[in-house]
Amino acid sequence: MKIEIEKLTKIFNKSKKSDHVVLKDISFSIDDGDFVIILGESGCGKTTLLNMLAGLERPTSGKIHVDGQEVRGIHPSRSMLFQQPTLIPWLNVKENVAYGCRLRGDTEKLDYRVNQFLEIMGIAGFSDAKPSQLSLGMAQRACLARALVGHPDALLLDEPFASLDTFTQAHIQEELVNLWLSEQFTAVFVTHDIDEAIRLGNKIILLAGEPANIKDIFKINEKYPRDRNNVKFKEIRTKILERFKNSYLAKRSLL
Repeated sequence: MKIEIEKLTKIFNKSKKSDHVVLKDISFSIDDGDFVIILGESGCGKTTLLNMLAGLERPTSGKIHVDGQEVRGIHPSRSMLFQQPTLIPWLNVKENVAYGCRLRGDTEKLDYRVNQFLEIMGIAGFSDAKPSQLSLGMAQRACLARALVGHPDALLLDEPFASLDTFTQAHIQEELVNLWLSEQFTAVFVTHDIDEAIRLGNKIILLAGEPANIKDIFKINEKYPRDRNNVKFKEIRTKILERFKNSYLAKRSLL
């Protein structure tokens, strides 16, 4: 799935007297099969941008095109994974994973597909469990399985591993990369964690400023899995930190 963003601006009506410009003149493209990271500090508009890509929010101005078609709302070809698990509490894990597909009538070989992704995510033994019986990591695995069971063309992820412990986070990050390599979907992943960005993406888009806009785009060609102690990894981290620091100092000079 190819995604093109052209001069995107988002303004929220903060009050009757003033508007709050969150994003201004955002333009970039995502090639089919890319794993793109939207990186920036908390509150800079990353989630708002992702919501617009998903069709959950409309831009104030500018356009988003997916495979040549303007985004005007949600579509099953674009699946989303949120910051916190969003499982339906009265359904078991298997029913939760199948829920979206059943809702839109996508039932061909659905039981097989659900079981396949439960196996891939390592939670097949919990297929009959209710969400309240799962750890946070297991619940996010179930949500990831649900997001992918319909074989979407694009997966949009809003800091989905931020609340997990370091060990669980590392395992699910590795599982996500392996799924991306095997399923060949386009991924757009929001994070404020520089190491996570380098570990996962082949392209990093740095957002900064008030209102936020693109400060730089970093392309990463290193093989997976990526070791944070690797020299090249450290070089990329330093470049991103320097670019962010320069943007921050420029913003401070305008105050």
